Amino acid sequence: MASGASAASGGQLDGVWDVVVVGAGPAGASAAYAAAARGRRVLLLDKAEHPRYKTCGGGIIGPSRDSLPPDFELPLQDWVHAVTFAYDGRYTRTRRSKRMLFGLVNRDEFDLRLVQAAKLAGAVLVTGVTVTGVEQRGGDHRTALVTAADGRSFEARAVVGADGSASRIARHVGVTFDQIDLGLEAEIPVPPQVAADWSGRIHLDWGPLRGSYGWVFPKTESSSLTVGVISARGDGERTKQYLADYIRRLGLSGFTPQVESGHLTRCRAEDSPLSRGRVLVAGDAAGLLEPWTREGISYALRSGQLAGEWAVQIAEAGNAAAVRREALNYAFAVKAGLGVEMRAGKQLLGAFERRPYLFHAAVCLVPAAWRAFARTTQGHTSFAQVLRRYRAARRLAAMASR
Repeated sequence: MASGASAASGGQLDGVWDVVVVGAGPAGASAAYAAAARGRRVLLLDKAEHPRYKTCGGGIIGPSRDSLPPDFELPLQDWVHAVTFAYDGRYTRTRRSKRMLFGLVNRDEFDLRLVQAAKLAGAVLVTGVTVTGVEQRGGDHRTALVTAADGRSFEARAVVGADGSASRIARHVGVTFDQIDLGLEAEIPVPPQVAADWSGRIHLDWGPLRGSYGWVFPKTESSSLTVGVISARGDGERTKQYLADYIRRLGLSGFTPQVESGHLTRCRAEDSPLSRGRVLVAGDAAGLLEPWTREGISYALRSGQLAGEWAVQIAEAGNAAAVRREALNYAFAVKAGLGVEMRAGKQLLGAFERRPYLFHAAVCLVPAAWRAFARTTQGHTSFAQVLRRYRAARRLAAMASR
């Protein structure tokens, strides 16, 4: 299928679309793939041209891997088998796994391949479109109208908003957040011998700010290290200082970053809506991410897939009551899976904010805690299942929360 200006010049944008997806990141591309794979007429809009840089560590954990389209080839930069843990630069210990924990990608390559998969399924991609809003159209129309800054509009029977944490579509739906964090990141090219020293191993540092941590994710294939920190929004200068101190402690301050960037991550409030009329939200636009680790790729892929599937149902709904029913079904599907995991993550974050050293001691010294960490990243379990099944985990969370 054509994209960009070629799609517009070919007249492919006329008429009513079954599904219009706003945003071509992991959530949007997954939604577009899911709807297009069901034979529907799908339009995927994005303001940027792919490939483009995205502030993200690029960790592909088990749930992300399991949510990819069939035959999707991951552009892995590294295969992680070891984690070095530190507590504010001290008490360092490396734990290793015989089986791969997770993979690392560059987001520009990963997102591009997801978009290509959506296009192969039949979605039409149009880039350079800055969406300004969406309007619900009742009466005989039974559609929604997506408007763009250049004056164009796109009519659809269902809309999926996947346009990031500052989403225009989320504003229309009324998404609310109860946790906002600031992530800062540096992409640091290093000599091949330095990259080789990091190959297969990441670094996690439980930081000096409440609820903060830092990470090093090696991109061995491209000889670079992604170094970042995250903490609650509101103390930007100390977060910047944490990143500078972290890079210095790691012995990386002599290398010049290729990219330095920052972004806000937003977690939805538990009662926040996921739809309004014929409009659904997914991924960052819905505030769906893991509250403790702030991992968002798996949440984007999973919620995007669900949004694409339920958008097809909404597009086929014959009246307002049927639309409401399908939208409620989407919300139920998200809350029954991702919502349960987010609740557990918020419980763990609350405990971690009070007693980070207990988490450090557990994952470094207690074999069962390390196994739980490894199995979670591999996709064999989740934080919610760990808290539900293991009394020791519940006791640790309760002890840390006091």
